[in-house]
Amino acid sequence: MSTPAKRAAAYATFRPRRSRIVAVLAAVAMVVVFAVVASRIPHGGENGWTGQDSIAMVVFGAAMALFLLRYALVHAKPTETGLHVQNLIASRDIPWAEIVNVQFGGGPPWLILELADTETLSVMAVQRSDGDFAMAEAQRLAALVDAHNRTSRDD
Repeated sequence: MSTPAKRAAAYATFRPRRSRIVAVLAAVAMVVVFAVVASRIPHGGENGWTGQDSIAMVVFGAAMALFLLRYALVHAKPTETGLHVQNLIASRDIPWAEIVNVQFGGGPPWLILELADTETLSVMAVQRSDGDFAMAEAQRLAALVDAHNRTSRDD
């Protein structure tokens, strides 16, 4: 593998595998189930649903599906200057110098970054449910952190 290819592989975006697939499939199922249920519920009569109720049910299912799809968009993108982490709710850009340690394994279901200000940041893009792939991704991120934090004196 050439140097540019190695560099591109090292700086590839981190993304979960299994949870992304599950999120997309669950989102599709959510829309289908809510649409089918909304179309099958009895309409009219004293206690029946109206067309607006059915539409509201489909919209609710679509909103839940959008939230699930948000989970599929979780990623971490390494750049020359730092790491852009997009978690479920928030995103954050962290300069390489701010990352002190990379933790993976143990209790949390995803990778944890220890930051210089004593905070920690979960990186949902690397998840234990991905097994050996996740371990390799955690090692790749740790190598990137090490490469960017090494000084000429290596102190």
